[in-house]
Amino acid sequence: MVVSASLRPRALRLFRLLSRPGFHLFLTGLLMVLGFVLAHRLSERSGREQLSALSTERLELYASNLAAELGRHSSLPSLLAIDPTLQALRTAPENTEARRAASQMLARVNVRAGTSQIFVADAQGHVLSASEVLTPPPRLTEALAQGRTHFFAADANTGSTDFYLLHPLAPVVRAPLPSPAAQPANHDPAVIAVRFNLAPLEATWIDLGLRSQNERILIADDQDVVIMSSVQPWKYAVLGHADPSRRQALQASARYPQAIGPNLELPASLEVHQGLQVKLPGQAAMLAQQRQLVPLGLRLVALSDLTEVKQRAQIAAWGGAAFGASIGLLALYLSSRRRALRQLTKAQTELKQTHVQLEQLVDSRTAELRQTNDALKTQIAQRLQTEGELLQASKLAVLGQMSAGLSHEVNQPLTALRALARNSIRLLENGRQDAVATNLKLMDDMVERMGQITRQLKSFARKADEQVTGVVSLLESVRNAQVLLEHRSRTLGIAMEIDVPGGLRVRAEANRLEQVLVNLFGNAIDAMQNEAERRLLVRATAQDGGGRVLVQVQDSGAGVGDEQLSHLFEPFFTTKPAGEGLGLGLVISAKIVHEFGGTLRAVRLERGMSFEFDLGVDTWESQDV
Repeated sequence: MVVSASLRPRALRLFRLLSRPGFHLFLTGLLMVLGFVLAHRLSERSGREQLSALSTERLELYASNLAAELGRHSSLPSLLAIDPTLQALRTAPENTEARRAASQMLARVNVRAGTSQIFVADAQGHVLSASEVLTPPPRLTEALAQGRTHFFAADANTGSTDFYLLHPLAPVVRAPLPSPAAQPANHDPAVIAVRFNLAPLEATWIDLGLRSQNERILIADDQDVVIMSSVQPWKYAVLGHADPSRRQALQASARYPQAIGPNLELPASLEVHQGLQVKLPGQAAMLAQQRQLVPLGLRLVALSDLTEVKQRAQIAAWGGAAFGASIGLLALYLSSRRRALRQLTKAQTELKQTHVQLEQLVDSRTAELRQTNDALKTQIAQRLQTEGELLQASKLAVLGQMSAGLSHEVNQPLTALRALARNSIRLLENGRQDAVATNLKLMDDMVERMGQITRQLKSFARKADEQVTGVVSLLESVRNAQVLLEHRSRTLGIAMEIDVPGGLRVRAEANRLEQVLVNLFGNAIDAMQNEAERRLLVRATAQDGGGRVLVQVQDSGAGVGDEQLSHLFEPFFTTKPAGEGLGLGLVISAKIVHEFGGTLRAVRLERGMSFEFDLGVDTWESQDV
């Protein structure tokens, strides 16, 4: 019991350690490394075994192909040896007619057999008869001295490899003569040589090597010099290593038509089935296998490129790493899920307790929120009412500022009417009807002018419906605002220029649009009171392809500074002297333009200010803005 109690804390600590995410991440990394290494080794081993088996089969195929090609004419020299024409040449080698007959026969056989050349030579290598004129190969004398039945030699002209088959030309067997003196003289032994070129076979190997790019074939002689190769630069290279003295000896042997090539540094013996990984100069790692052609004294070497095997092993290694990572992540997921389930059970218990408390809190807060909501609705209604009253007060304030000028505008026509009326009475007494009619026409024009002023004042002072937005003529709204401020602009001598097309109709409410224009015109007039040049420009410019219009009100006043520019649209901010402005005109104008779907902006010009806002266009009959 004591041992069990002491082990329990250790087991608990171990369990907690194994449950940590860091341990599972470490385990995942370890499994990835193990999977990478094992998969790489297994895949590379399997790939090398498959490549070795395939290379062995091809090696046997190449060996069989070479043996079949070399053995195709192996019986031809022995058959020629018993031909009567060559027997006659053997009997009389110095006979010109016998040589000519033998050469003709050898030429016919050479053409029919498809060989490169057939000739008869004596023991010293001198050609007695041949299918065509030739120079005997340098190795012929050496081969005759060694008693060989075949040998390889390089063609000095083409650099290709030739194979020679040799067969002795036996002397003619005759019945013994009566006396030794009558016996014919004993002639030196002669040999029949059949040469055929291996260039077509080598060209086939080169073509296969160019197509596959994965396998190279080499054939080396008894001196380990490559005499045939599917890679042309390796021809006459040394399979192993040749020091300078050996290279000179090989070059001096006259067995090779060109300089000895580089050292390929291949081992002296290679495994037939498993192969050996080698690294040739300028080449990737390759699998080398060989087959000894003992009867011919040759080594047939196959070099297979290991690049694809290594690429597959790399892919398999990453696959093994991914498999190891998936196992580690699965363990991490299961551990995290178990821990999450424990936490979820605990959280559910706490949630139930919290839910009861929350319901109680919600009930109390709901009652408070309902009261707050009712109070907020009341405040919103009061704010809307206050804004409406403030808007109307702003209109009345503007009218109050214009009252002196408007009274002058009305008093002038009244005074003129009174003078014209008295004058008309005198004219009637004198019977001047035409002059009376002229006075009446002037009086009618003055009454119309006063009516226009009063109608515009009545329209401007009317409380507008903020929810109604219709289609109004922009030029008409500009003219109406101009009428209300005409006395002030005329008194100050302000040159007012209006660049607004008559057919432009915008989406707005006429009364509120006129209020915006009156505010902007009034501010511009106030800004130019102390300026020598007083110019007011109202311009409309198309935007968004004619879908909207930019309205600009520009003055030639002194403008405002950076500090004042940032506060222009704040309530109760004004640059006018005390008592001449409330600081609400631009705020109310900006709100009205916003309700129309636009934005009121202030831009400082090189001289003066520009207040501009955009409106939606309903129709625009003339694009000439």
